Amino acid sequence: MTETAARYLYLARHGEASEDESTLTDNGRRQAVLLGQRLRKAPLTAIHHGPLARATETARLVGDQLDGVPLRVSPSAGDYVPYVPRREELPAESADAMLGFLAQFPAEEREQGPGLAAEALARFTGPVDGDRPLHELVVTHNFLIAWLVREALEAPKARWMGINHANAGLTVIRYAPGRAPAVLFLNDTGHLPDDLRWTGFPPELHI
Repeated sequence: MTETAARYLYLARHGEASEDESTLTDNGRRQAVLLGQRLRKAPLTAIHHGPLARATETARLVGDQLDGVPLRVSPSAGDYVPYVPRREELPAESADAMLGFLAQFPAEEREQGPGLAAEALARFTGPVDGDRPLHELVVTHNFLIAWLVREALEAPKARWMGINHANAGLTVIRYAPGRAPAVLFLNDTGHLPDDLRWTGFPPELHI
C-alpha cells in the first residue's frame, strides 16, 4: 500500500492590477512583497502561477522574498470560469443577474473553464504520495480560489459564485489522508496594512 502524506495548498489572488490588467499597480507590488515576506517561514517547495501578467508579476515578487523556491507557470492556475451553473441551481431572484454576469466573459473562457478546473483539482488538491507533507503556493485569480474552496467544503458546484478574495489575501487548505479537506485560513489579509486590504472588493465592502 502506497504511503500518503498531507498536502498544504496555499492560495493567493494576484496583487491589485492596473486598469488594463497588463501590470500591477504600486499598491499591487507592495501587496505581493508583503505576501512573500509573510510566507518566509512556510516550507514552500514551489510557487505555481497562472500565465497572465498580473499573476506572473505577483508570483515573481513573492518569490523574490523567498529562498530558492522555483516558479512554475500553469494554465490551470489561470483566469477562467470554472463552471457555468444552470438557472435552476441559482436563487430565482438573482439568477438572471448572475448568469448575465458570467455571459460577459469570453465564450472561450466559459467553454474551456471546466476542463481547466478539473486539471487544477487533479494537480493541486488531495494528499500526496510519500511520507513528507507538501507545501505549495498557487498565485491565481478570484474564480479559481472560489472553486477550490467550494470543492474543499463539498458545496454544490454553483456555490463558487459568491466566494470572493482580496488581492494578495491568503487561503490555506489542508488535504490530510483519510480526512475531509480543512480550510485553515480563508482570505487572510493580516500581512497587509489597512490601506492595502480589501482591494478587489467593491468599495462598500472595504472594512
